Amino acid sequence: MQFLAFQTVGGHKIFFRGQKYMCDEECFLKRRLGKSGTVSAILRMQALLTVLAVLVFSASGALAESCLTASDMDAATRGALTNTSVRYFDMIAKGDVASLRQNAIPSLAADFSGIEGTVKQNQPALASSKATGRPPFLLEVNGTAPLPRAEFFCGVFGSGGQTKDSAAFSINGLAPGKYGVVILDAPSSKGPYSVSLILQQIGSDWKIGGLYIKAAQFGGHDSNWFINRAREYQSKAQAHNAWLYYLVARSLISPLPFMSTAATDKLYDDSQKLQPADFPADGKTADLSAGTVTYKLTALFPEVVGNDLDLIVRYQAADVSNTNQTYQANVAVMKALLTKYPELRDAFASVVARAVDPSGRDYGTMLAMKDIK
Repeated sequence: MQFLAFQTVGGHKIFFRGQKYMCDEECFLKRRLGKSGTVSAILRMQALLTVLAVLVFSASGALAESCLTASDMDAATRGALTNTSVRYFDMIAKGDVASLRQNAIPSLAADFSGIEGTVKQNQPALASSKATGRPPFLLEVNGTAPLPRAEFFCGVFGSGGQTKDSAAFSINGLAPGKYGVVILDAPSSKGPYSVSLILQQIGSDWKIGGLYIKAAQFGGHDSNWFINRAREYQSKAQAHNAWLYYLVARSLISPLPFMSTAATDKLYDDSQKLQPADFPADGKTADLSAGTVTYKLTALFPEVVGNDLDLIVRYQAADVSNTNQTYQANVAVMKALLTKYPELRDAFASVVARAVDPSGRDYGTMLAMKDIK
């Protein structure tokens, strides 16, 4: 039984469909955790747990999901999760895809191409690395059917929301079972990496249900560097650049897109007030005029492409089958975007415009900033 619905993007197995879910899920968690008095009582004030749970959740929902932190779980389970993850990491560092596949849950083993691509892409950087595991989490779903949205609030929550060792997870389509979430920190010659393993208990074994490998730096810069740059842009009244650099900072500090921590919540708070009203967001398009044509932008976000930080813009197109015509439209979108927001030239190396038609087909064009005139 697969851990949840995967999608393969750029050779990676990811858990949600696209960049916007990072904000969507964290925004959802933030709204929930904003009710800090109630949530804190549910999670940690054991004497009032049952009464308060009834006030916030339905009885079935309160029983459906539970989460244990490392300090809450028994030593045998904690040791099994940590030791198993380190063993799987050694397979990743050696590029031993065959052994990883043998230790995957059946549905993932049947379609292992995404995991294989992820391992091969990152194995050179991790080859000589020795990973250190963070305290694991144990998630449990009861019942007989997958939950449309499973929510887990793990650890101590204070009056201000999350604390240093807490975490929250929001996962779609999670089937009944026990799942371990283990994040390993792996130093490498290319900078620090995080390797996150989602393990599902099958019998007495912990099998691989998901793998997520992320560099914790880009271009030698960590999340704090991008936060400082965002603040610099903000001080220059370049709110669009500031917002986009906050997104990079949140991505670098977030090992998993469906996980929220005190650090990611703080970045959310700091950046939310800067979210540009004229950028597409939350399923709403934004208009961009280019001469007599108005394009409907559906997404605008930063992305690491090779060794560069590029800006990705997606927009609606009636048809992309005529590639010459679509190329011209892509270039027109890039020029109009930089005309409207000239500050973007200083923050990104290139722009990638992707036209997407109603069937989901897309056609992309990349141009360096110096070539967009």
